Amino acid sequence: MGKAGRIACIFTPYVLTIASLICIIMVGLGCTKASSSTLNNLYFIRLDLSNISSGSALTTEITDLLSDAGITDVTASEVSATIETLQDDANIADFYDIGLWGYCEGNSTDSKDTVSSCTDPKAQFYFNPASVLGLSETQLEEELGSSMKKIMKVYKAVSKWMFIAYLVAFIATCAQVLLGVFAIFSRWGSCVTTIISIVSFLFTLGASLTSTIMFSIAKGSLGSALKVYGIEVGLGKNIYVATWLAVAFSLGATIFWMLSTCCCSGRSPYSHKDRGINRGSVTAEKAPYTYEPIGAAHPPFGTQEPHAPQHGYSTSYPPPPAHHNDIPMTHNNQQSSAYEPFRHA
Repeated sequence: MGKAGRIACIFTPYVLTIASLICIIMVGLGCTKASSSTLNNLYFIRLDLSNISSGSALTTEITDLLSDAGITDVTASEVSATIETLQDDANIADFYDIGLWGYCEGNSTDSKDTVSSCTDPKAQFYFNPASVLGLSETQLEEELGSSMKKIMKVYKAVSKWMFIAYLVAFIATCAQVLLGVFAIFSRWGSCVTTIISIVSFLFTLGASLTSTIMFSIAKGSLGSALKVYGIEVGLGKNIYVATWLAVAFSLGATIFWMLSTCCCSGRSPYSHKDRGINRGSVTAEKAPYTYEPIGAAHPPFGTQEPHAPQHGYSTSYPPPPAHHNDIPMTHNNQQSSAYEPFRHA
């Protein structure tokens, strides 16, 4: 397989790597721009406070306290209206969407959610509900129980790991895109790219598992605790699709990078064939000013026996003089090879 085949073999993992990189970028851009409806729909979890003033445990609790104090002319609807007014004065939004770098807040009107603002991107971000709601951690712990402090501590630590995992996955995937060009020319390039691809896949998988498991647990634990106060907790959809697509593309790219290391050589098969012929044959070169025997194939003095094959060979040596018995020397019991003449090579 030549260079064209090598390029075709590298094309598939290269495209999968770029697709994985795009998905990771989409996860990172979620909840970073209020004016983008696409990026606003990329969130891990949402806290919906739009129903906090109607039919919640807070309204019932305040109504019971007023009744115990002898104040019976205040209805539950009036308490809900008062809570809603306080919510507006405290600048508490109707919902909060939590992303990787920050969160966005907005209001719900006529069954339509509108994002009003997003926080500036922050490394190793984690959502602190106490600061958002204007409460201290002690007050939040009193309202939600002592387990809330432990949950927030674990959530803070895991959020930092999740951010680092996504960051490493992003850097490793970018390195794949750059090193993938060198993989076209040699298997060594494919080998290095495969190692980087494995690192990228592992961290992408780890980040996706962490985000999915962590926010699923948060929905289950916080959802039941906050539901009595009219706060609903829901998971996003698009961001999980993006992060798991990144895992799938990264896995496919890793497999094909491995195949490009073992197969798809960039060398032409004809060069291997020619090289094999040259390797199997030995060419001897004669040194200058050496002698070699003429041998039986070339009789001395250009004479040939009648039964000898015709080689068309002649020499410049003159024939020897005839003896007195006119008996050729070759008829004696002597081996002519011992007196065989030599010629220059």
